Amino acid sequence: MFSRHYRKVKAIFGLTDSLLTSLAFVAAYQTRSQLNSQQPFHWVFYIDFRVAVLLLLVSLVAWLALGYWFNIYEKLDSAHPPVVLRDTFRQCFLGVICLVVAEYLLRLDLSRVFVALFGIYAWILLCLFRINAARVIGAVRKQFGTAHFVMVVGSNQRARHLGEALERSSDYSIRLVGFLDEEPGQVHLSRTYEQYPLSGLPELLRAQVIDEIIFAVDSQRLLGLEDVFLLCDEEGVRTRVAVDFFPHVNSEVYLDSLGNFPLLTFSAAPHDEIRLLAKRITDVVLAGAALVLLLPFMLLIMLLIRLTSPGPAIFRQQRCGLNGRRFTFYKFRSMRDNAEELKASLLILNDKSTAFKIANDPRMTPVGRFLRKFSIDEWPQFWNVVKGEMSLVGPRPPVPYELAAYQTWHRRRVLQVKPGITGLWQVTGRSRVRFDDMVRLDLRYAISWTPWLDLKILLRTPAAVIKGAY
Repeated sequence: MFSRHYRKVKAIFGLTDSLLTSLAFVAAYQTRSQLNSQQPFHWVFYIDFRVAVLLLLVSLVAWLALGYWFNIYEKLDSAHPPVVLRDTFRQCFLGVICLVVAEYLLRLDLSRVFVALFGIYAWILLCLFRINAARVIGAVRKQFGTAHFVMVVGSNQRARHLGEALERSSDYSIRLVGFLDEEPGQVHLSRTYEQYPLSGLPELLRAQVIDEIIFAVDSQRLLGLEDVFLLCDEEGVRTRVAVDFFPHVNSEVYLDSLGNFPLLTFSAAPHDEIRLLAKRITDVVLAGAALVLLLPFMLLIMLLIRLTSPGPAIFRQQRCGLNGRRFTFYKFRSMRDNAEELKASLLILNDKSTAFKIANDPRMTPVGRFLRKFSIDEWPQFWNVVKGEMSLVGPRPPVPYELAAYQTWHRRRVLQVKPGITGLWQVTGRSRVRFDDMVRLDLRYAISWTPWLDLKILLRTPAAVIKGAY
C-alpha cells in the first residue's frame, strides 16, 4: 500500500475521531443537563459556551495526540475487535485524564458525571466505528480518485511478490497493468498479466495510461536501465525502486536528503523525531521532578554513606551510551572506596559471562547493600537523564571494557538507543536474567519501542524493584 494513500486513510480516521469525540462531548452535556431535575442532581449544570469550546478543543487535541502516540491509526482497518476495545479504552481513559488536568489548570468545577459520561460515550462511539472501520473505509477508499495504473519492471520472485502486494492494494484504486522485462511473456498471479519487452516501453506509454513504474530488479541491472528512467521522466511517469538489496538488514529504510543530495537511509534505531522529542520532554520533566522530590532523602543518604564508610558519597564512572558516547555515570557509592582495586582478585567469583557481577559482593558496605537491594543507589542517575546522557527507560550503559568484550550483535543493545535507568529486562527478571537473554530483551525494546512501552515499563518498575529485593 502506498504511503500517500495510507496518509489519506489516517486522515479520515483522525477526522472521524474528531467528529465522534465532539458528538460524545455534546451528548454527555445534554445527558447531564437532563439530569438537573433529578435527585441527587439537584444543582443546575451549565458550562459557558467559550469554556465549553476550549474544553472541547483540549479534548480533540488529546484524543488525536493519544491516537498517534499509541499507533491506533496505523492498524484500524485491520485490527481485531479485542484490540480495538483495548486501544480505544486506553485512549479515552487518558483523554479524560487530560480533560481533568485542563479543568484543574483552568480552575473550573466540572461535573464528575459529565466527565464520566463523556469518556463512556466517546469509547462507545469510537468502538462502534472502529470495529466496522474496514467496511466503512473500503467504500471511502474507492472515492480517493481515478484508478492508479502501475507496471512492474522484472519477472523474478521479488517482482512477483511486489505484483501480489499491488493486487492486494486494489481497494486503494491501484491497478496492476502488467510487467516489463527483456523478453515478452506472461506472469501468473491471481490472474494472468502480460509481460512486455522493455524495448517497447515508448510505444506502450503512448498506447495506454501508465501512472507509475516500479523497478524490482537486481542492483546490478539498475545501472543499465538509466535510459528507461530518463524516458519515464520525460513522459511524466513516476518511477520507484524496490530497495531490498540487503535482505538480512533489519533496519527501517527511508529516503532522506542533505541539501540537494538524496540519501537512502537504513535506520536500526528509533528515528521518529516527534516521538523522540516527546520522550525527551517526558524524561526531563519526570527526572527533574524526581530530583526535586528526592533531594532531602538524597542528602540524608549521602550523609549516611560518609558517616559509615570512608570515601565520597557519589560514585563516578565512565560508561558508554548512544553510539558509544562516553559520559560520567553517577551512583550512590555502595562499595568500599577501593572496590575497583579489589576487582582483579574477585574475578574468579564473577557469575556473568561479559559483565562483572557477584551475587554477594564482599566489597559491599552495609548501607550500600540496602541501597542496592531497593535500587536506591540509582537515584543520582536522574541527573544523567536531565543532562541528556541517559533516558528513564533503556538498556543499562556498560563500562568501556565490557563493551570491548561484546560480540557484534551484543553491541546493538547499547549503541542504537540511549541507555536508561530501568528497562525491559529489569522488569522481567532484574539480575536473574542471563546476559544473552538480557541483550535479546534490550534489542526487542529498541526494535518495538513506543511511548506506551516506556510507560508500561515505568509503571512496572516499582513492583519489580520490591519483588527483586525479597
